[in-house]
Amino acid sequence: MVDFLPKIKLEIAIDDSLVDQTIETILSSASTGKIGDGKIFVLDVQEAIRVRTGEKVQKLFN
Repeated sequence: MVDFLPKIKLEIAIDDSLVDQTIETILSSASTGKIGDGKIFVLDVQEAIRVRTGEKVQKLFN
């Protein structure tokens, strides 16, 4: 019998300086030590576009 766990997907855009702290926070909060805990993917955001106006967002973080 397979017992599926409920899943939550987080998508977080942060400044590069906060990556390690954010990963550690997620790991310490979400890890159960069992199969199905999930994965963390770290990606560069190349561009952001505001859907409502089509405007390219120049500065993501202050």
